[in-house]
Amino acid sequence: MDAFYASVELLRYPELKGQPVVIGGGRRHQPAVRDGARHFARLAEYAGRGVITTATYEARALGVHSGLGLMKAAALAPDAVLLPTDFDEYRRYSRLFKAAVREVTPRIEDRGIDEIYIDLSELPGETMQLASSIKAQVREATGLSCSIGVASNKLLAKICSDLEKPDGLTVLSDAEIPARIWPLLARKINGIGPKASAKLAALGIRTIGELAAADPPMLVEQFGRSYGAWMHEAAHGRDARAVVTFSEPKSISRETTFERDLHPVRDRDSLTQIFTHLCDGVSEDLRRKGYVGKTIGIKLRYDNFKTVTRDHTLEQPTADARTIRRAAGQCLKRTQLDRRLRLLGVRVGSLERAGAREPSPSAAPERRDLFD
Repeated sequence: MDAFYASVELLRYPELKGQPVVIGGGRRHQPAVRDGARHFARLAEYAGRGVITTATYEARALGVHSGLGLMKAAALAPDAVLLPTDFDEYRRYSRLFKAAVREVTPRIEDRGIDEIYIDLSELPGETMQLASSIKAQVREATGLSCSIGVASNKLLAKICSDLEKPDGLTVLSDAEIPARIWPLLARKINGIGPKASAKLAALGIRTIGELAAADPPMLVEQFGRSYGAWMHEAAHGRDARAVVTFSEPKSISRETTFERDLHPVRDRDSLTQIFTHLCDGVSEDLRRKGYVGKTIGIKLRYDNFKTVTRDHTLEQPTADARTIRRAAGQCLKRTQLDRRLRLLGVRVGSLERAGAREPSPSAAPERRDLFD
């Protein structure tokens, strides 16, 4: 999906089409209505340390991108509109676009809220016609555009889906790999991140073609046997992974990074409210997806960027918010709460399908203060 979160927001605020818009920060950035007109917050007005979740292509042209701190983004695009995230709405549109694709083919691998792989190999019809049909189905169901890459494997299709954004449709044959793929930067391969890209550049390897021409033993020596061998294969466009139409999640979690560091004592009330909200959110996600879990965990990041996790295993799996909260509270008691916190997260693991076993009766625990 093209700039998915931002595109969903533009459906809600069509007057912002064509403008640089950034999604991120807290709920306080809701548009205000004055004299019958909506007034939007601007990046220049932002103070805090939130990060960008996504941005429109107009904002990206100004150097603003996901993961960038909002304060840094304000220096690049002070007049860009700032909107809060609304994940409930994004999940709703995610379900809509995936249902639309299933009208064409059920062979879908879900890769998150805004991306899927599709196996077209057993469908009758011409490739371009099938891909165009999928794009039309998605637009009719959601009002949103998507970009599709069609190739012989998932690695190449992923690269191609980014080549003509937004609203793109790229079809690649294996014979076109040297002309169309090799000139691209090595980081365009999904799996080569910033650190690996920088190390490749230090070795004089910047493009996929240069990576393809590199000596395989050298890559293994520099990056390890598995990753080095994979780099060589990926640069040549080889990928044997099948489209996996179903896989069980290992865990479900929610976390939040605070606008300012919160102190466990002086900000106890705020932390308690956030903690409860995270537990309620994880419970809601579990119920919506039809899972229960036995391993309850928490994640803390302190103001010195040290991150700690703690887990607690229940006798019976659960999706109950109060049970999750009580177990997560037990985890908190095994941490040091003597300095400010940047981040708090709650996770439920060891998942199984709800109803897979008969639950044992237990009394519902009362909600308690965060640090009781």
